Amino acid sequence: MAGKEFTVDLNKPLVFQVGHLGEAYQEWVHTPIVTDESPRFFKSDLMEILTRTVWWVVPLIWVPVAMWFISISYTMGHTLPLVVLMSVVGSFIWTFLEYCFHRFLFHIETKSYWANTFHYLIHGCHHKHPMDGLRLVIPPAEAAILAIMFWNLYGILFTVSTRPALFGGGLIGYVIYDMIHYYVHHGQPTKQSIKKLKKYHLNHHFRIQNKGFGITTTLWDRVFGTLPKTKADKKSG
Repeated sequence: MAGKEFTVDLNKPLVFQVGHLGEAYQEWVHTPIVTDESPRFFKSDLMEILTRTVWWVVPLIWVPVAMWFISISYTMGHTLPLVVLMSVVGSFIWTFLEYCFHRFLFHIETKSYWANTFHYLIHGCHHKHPMDGLRLVIPPAEAAILAIMFWNLYGILFTVSTRPALFGGGLIGYVIYDMIHYYVHHGQPTKQSIKKLKKYHLNHHFRIQNKGFGITTTLWDRVFGTLPKTKADKKSG
């Protein structure tokens, strides 16, 4: 059974069900269930554990790794101010990568069984269950695979001595991204800047899901014309 004839049973492991939705998957996955419940993904307990990550694991693992990479550029002879600058540039590069991942990979339109299944695992689950706190940050194993890919890419783009600091700065940018992402879903910000980020991101989830692809910044949405209009803008327009 596929498409509109298929109904997902939320009381059973979800991952190998969603592919059967076919073309109906996109509508289903973008109709959120707003509860803190963490649904079952797999029948296997081991696979299930690998999909669940508490938020503090991200800085615990990746901040020390990032600092180690950054220190390599320093030991290779770069001055401390230059290493700091390269790290900041690396974090800035991450904001662009964050936007590209979210817009061009996480929001691909799928309809085949395995494409739906893949999309649900990498991002669809977050749109279906946006308040699931255990599947909001990227699991360490998945993050490690991505890190290795980008480390190799940076080896092509940058010199031997600048590569570690730029890469480490990118890891810091990633940690900031995951922490902000978690906080805008589960925190109660008091600072106006974070309140705006929360409104901007929740707007992406609950109002205009094909715009607003940034998490840490709205910069790239502004650059590429994907910043959603507010309700006030629409009224005035």
